[in-house]
Amino acid sequence: MKATRADTRSALLQATGLHVILFALMFAGLHWTRTNVAEAAQGDVIEADLIDPSALSAAMRSALQRDPEAQPQPQPAQEVVAEDLPPEPLPEPMPDEPVPPAPVEDPDPIDQDRVQRDADSMEVAKVDREQDAKRRQQEQVVLDAQNRDKQLVEIRRQREQAARERTQAEMRAQQLADARSAAADAAGANAPSSRPPGSPTGRTSQSASYQVALMTAILRQWTRPESVEIGQVCQVLIRQIPGGEVVDVQVAPSCPYDELGRRSVEAAIMKASPLPYAGFEDVFVRDPVLKFRAEDL
Repeated sequence: MKATRADTRSALLQATGLHVILFALMFAGLHWTRTNVAEAAQGDVIEADLIDPSALSAAMRSALQRDPEAQPQPQPAQEVVAEDLPPEPLPEPMPDEPVPPAPVEDPDPIDQDRVQRDADSMEVAKVDREQDAKRRQQEQVVLDAQNRDKQLVEIRRQREQAARERTQAEMRAQQLADARSAAADAAGANAPSSRPPGSPTGRTSQSASYQVALMTAILRQWTRPESVEIGQVCQVLIRQIPGGEVVDVQVAPSCPYDELGRRSVEAAIMKASPLPYAGFEDVFVRDPVLKFRAEDL
């Protein structure tokens, strides 16, 4: 596009106007600066006289030609004031303050609730497991005690059965011996060399029967304590009068029974009074020594 003369003239006028504006701004700036300097320089007026150097003396001209000595730098007003005033005391050191812990961010309320519920569930489950374990342990203890009681009952029953069988066997043997003795006595009564009724053999057999009768009568009145084992033998001295009435009972010091067992034997003998007498008049003894054997009838 070809520029016309009118365009050239317009461009020159614009450039000229721009330069005029710039010069006006510069002039305004200088004027503002001079005004500030004049206001800042307020104070006493300094007077000076102009002197021709040729009119001065040789000494003054020599002094002017020498280099000026370095003037001491003026100290800041703050330092001068500091020299005039007394030194301020140093600040006391402050005690070390504990560093506050870093703030802990609150967990998510939803997660916290879930964690609390899980913890509660685990605690409840733990308590339930402990209770189940204790209950099973108690049940096992009860079962063990029941089994132990059953075993003790069975052992006691077996011992009692054995004692009864032994007692019955002894009684049958004694009866058999008595029957044989009686048969022998009856057979010998017709023989020329038969023994008289009061022979030692007949008295021994009758004494044995008398001991068995006493023992049976006392066992019927006796309750065996748990501390006395079946088969234990205790020697007892019985004092009685004709007719079988018991006057006194003394347990031998060598008796293996405890105090409860000894008292139970004494009570059973007194309760069995009067003891068997009829039929045993020939072998009756006022102070018989009985070997009491612990048995259950």
